[in-house]
Amino acid sequence: MDICRLTTICAVLLLPRIATAQPALPYADAPFRGKITADRAQSVPDWPRAVQAPRGAPNIVLILLDDVGFGASGTFGGPATTPELDKLAAGGVRYNNFNTAAICSPSRASLLTGRNPHQVGFGNLQDVPAGFPGYSTVWPKSTASIAEILRDNGYSTAAFGKWHNTPIWEISPAGPFDHWPTGLGFDYFYGFMGGESSEWEPRLFRGTVPVEPPGGFLHGYHLTTDLVDDALHWVREHAAVAPDKPYFLYFATGATHAPHHVPKPWIDKYRGQFDQGWDALRQQTFARQKARGVIPATAELTPRPKELPSWDSLSADQKRLCARQMEVYAGFLSQTDDEVGRFLRGLHDAAPGADTLVFYIVGDNGGSAEGGLEGTDAATALTDGQKNDLTSELRHIDDLGGPYFDNHYAAGWSWATSAPFQWMKQIASHFGGTRDGMVISWPGHTVQPAYVRGQFAHVNDIAPTIYAAAHVAFPATVNGTPQLPLEGRSLLATLTDPAAQTGHTEQYFEIFGNRAIYKDGWVAAARRYAPWEIFQNPIKIFTPNFAQDRWELYHVETDYSEAHDLAAQEPATLAALKAEFDKEAARNGVFPMVPLPIFGAPSPRTGRDHFVYAEGVDRVPPDVVPDLTGRAHRLTANIVVPPTGADGVIVAEGGRFGGFSLFVKNGKLIYDNNTLGKTHDRIGSDNALPAGQVQIVFEFAPDDQLSNMLAMVNRRPPGGTGRLLINGRQVGTAHFAQFGDFTDAINETLDVGDDTGSPVSPDYMSPNPYGGRVERVTIDLM
Repeated sequence: MDICRLTTICAVLLLPRIATAQPALPYADAPFRGKITADRAQSVPDWPRAVQAPRGAPNIVLILLDDVGFGASGTFGGPATTPELDKLAAGGVRYNNFNTAAICSPSRASLLTGRNPHQVGFGNLQDVPAGFPGYSTVWPKSTASIAEILRDNGYSTAAFGKWHNTPIWEISPAGPFDHWPTGLGFDYFYGFMGGESSEWEPRLFRGTVPVEPPGGFLHGYHLTTDLVDDALHWVREHAAVAPDKPYFLYFATGATHAPHHVPKPWIDKYRGQFDQGWDALRQQTFARQKARGVIPATAELTPRPKELPSWDSLSADQKRLCARQMEVYAGFLSQTDDEVGRFLRGLHDAAPGADTLVFYIVGDNGGSAEGGLEGTDAATALTDGQKNDLTSELRHIDDLGGPYFDNHYAAGWSWATSAPFQWMKQIASHFGGTRDGMVISWPGHTVQPAYVRGQFAHVNDIAPTIYAAAHVAFPATVNGTPQLPLEGRSLLATLTDPAAQTGHTEQYFEIFGNRAIYKDGWVAAARRYAPWEIFQNPIKIFTPNFAQDRWELYHVETDYSEAHDLAAQEPATLAALKAEFDKEAARNGVFPMVPLPIFGAPSPRTGRDHFVYAEGVDRVPPDVVPDLTGRAHRLTANIVVPPTGADGVIVAEGGRFGGFSLFVKNGKLIYDNNTLGKTHDRIGSDNALPAGQVQIVFEFAPDDQLSNMLAMVNRRPPGGTGRLLINGRQVGTAHFAQFGDFTDAINETLDVGDDTGSPVSPDYMSPNPYGGRVERVTIDLM
C-alpha cells in the first residue's frame, strides 16, 4: 500500500474522533501570552495570530457546470467532447450515481451547505420565493456555508460565476448584503447574481459592487473566458502573497444554461453531427456509455416519453433548425470544458506541486427542456407565452449562439442528453432530472487505475467530504447560532476504496411537486407535469391536487435507469416509501408543496408609487424598480440640453430581450418599447430638442380592463397607449399591443444617463451615454 493511500485511510479513521469536539466558530481570540509591566524593558510582546488551517489541509476547488444532462459530456458517453474532464478523470474517480436537486438554486444551496435544499430556504428557485421557511430563499444562519466554516478555519475563500442564492429583493445597491457571497463566507466574488446571463453582455458584480465586463463581444469578450481570467488572477496573487495558506475556490459557470452563447468556431466543429436526431443520438450515447463503462452493464435505455415528438415526425425545416440548436449546445459544452482545462492548468502553473483537491460536477440538474418542444431563439419570449416563427428562425439559423439571440435547444435534446434516464431538469421525481456526472481528482489520494464509483451520492455529500479532507471539525455553532446537522455523508473513503459504504441510504427530492424518496436501493416517485408546461400551463403546476398524482416504484439497486415500474407488484413497499417521503418532507420543511410564489415577498418597492432616480444612478436591478406591467404611470425626466445639442440615453430599463428606452438620436427624442426582443414600438419627436432646461414626460394608459385580462390569460404583457411630451407639449402618441415584463430581460437593469448591458433599442450601441445632463428621472404609478 503506498504512503499516500495509507495517509488518507488514517485520516478517515481518525475523523470521527476529531469531529466529536465540535467547536464554536469563529474561534475566540488567542490569549495574550506575553508579559506587561510598567517597565518597558521587562515587558514581553506577543502578537495576535490569525487562525491557521489544519496541518495538511489541501487547496479545494469546486467546479460546477449548469444545465448539463448526465449523457451530454463525452466523459460520460455523450456527444460533446470534454477532453479536459477526461484528463481529470484519468487521474481521479468518476461517479455515476451522483444526484442533484433537479434545478439550479436548490442544488447550489445543498451543495454549499451539506444540508437539504428546503432546510436552506431553497425549495424553489431564487426567482419564485414563497412565505414559508422551506421556500423563503432567505439562507438561515443555522446552515453556514462551506466557505464560512473553512474561512474560520484558516482558509482563503473565493467564488466566481453564477450565484443564484440571494433573495431577489436584496439584490440592490442598498442590500442588505449578508446573503450575498461575501456575506456567506467568501472573501472575494466575481460573477452574476441571477439564474442566467448573456455570455456576451453579462451584468457582473465584484464583491457587492456592479462592474462592467472588460471589453465587449465585438472585441472577443466571452463570460466563461472572463471568469477563468479573473479566477486565475486571484489564484496567482494568492500564491504570491500567501503560498502556504490553503484556499477554497468555488467556480460556477453560467454555461451551459441558456442562452446558449458560444463563439462560432466551436459550433462549427459539430456541423452535421446531429442530423440523425435525438432518438438516434440517445441510442448512440447509450452504446458509448456501456462501452466506456460509465453505466452498469445491466442498465437499460428508457423509452421516449409520449409527450415528446419523435425525430421522424418533424418536417425537414424543423430538423434542420433543431440539429443546429444541438450543434450550438455541443459547442458550448466543449468550449466550457476547454476553459475549465485552462483554469486547472493555471492553478498548477501558479503553484506547481500544490496539494489540491478538485471536484468537477458536470451539471446542477439534468438537461433543460425549458426551450420548449421546438426550441427557440428567444427563450425570454417563450416563457411569456410567445410562439416561435420557424420561417424567421431559419433566416438566421447560422447566427444562433451569437449575442443577438436568447437561444435554447428543443426539449428532445435535453431528453437525449440525459440518457439513459427518464425525463430531465425540473423533474425531481426521476434520475433524468437529478443525475449528473462528477469527477473527483486528488493526486496521491486516489487509487490507480481510476474506477467508476456507483455509491449513491448527493450534492449534500460534498460539504462533509471537504471537511474530512481538510481535517476540519464541523462546528456546533457559527457566530452564536446553533448549526443544523449535516445531511450528507463524506465520500472521502470512496477515493481509495471503490466499494466503500458512505452511509447515505436515504434522500428525498422535490421540485414544484415533482417528488421522490430514495431509501435502501428503492425509489418511489411521483411526477406532476412535463417541464415545458411550467411556461405553457402554470395553472396545472400550482393546482394542489397532490392526492391524484400517480406514484411509481423502482428497485434501483438492480434497475440503474428506472426502467421497470414495480408499483403494481410491490404495493406494500410503495406505501411504506410514500409514508417515508411524508415524514422526510415534514422534517425538512417541504410542506406546503408548491406554495404560491412571490405574493407578499419583501421588496423596497412595496407600498411606493413615487420613485426618484437622481443623476448617475444606474445598474438598479429589475426586482427593486417599479413593475410597470399593465400599470398606468408617468415618467418624468429633467435634462439639460447643451447649446449644440446632444445624443444618448436619458433612461432605460431592460436590454436586448425586452425593456424601454428614452433616448436622443440626431437631436430628436425617441421612446422605444421593446417587447421581449420581438417588436419595437416607437414614439418620436419631429423636431430637435431645444437647448437648456427641458422636461420630458412619457405617460402610459393601459387598455380597458377586459383587454388586459385577456392578455394576462394568454400570458402576454397587457397593452395600452403611450404619449410623449416635451415641456408640456405632446409630440407623439402610439398604441402598444404589449407593454411590460421587463424583469425577464436576463437580469438587465434600470440606468439613468446611459444603457448598460445590452441595448434596449437597435438604434444605438450600449452604453450610449447622454451627451448633456440628466438631472433627475421620476416614475409615478397612477
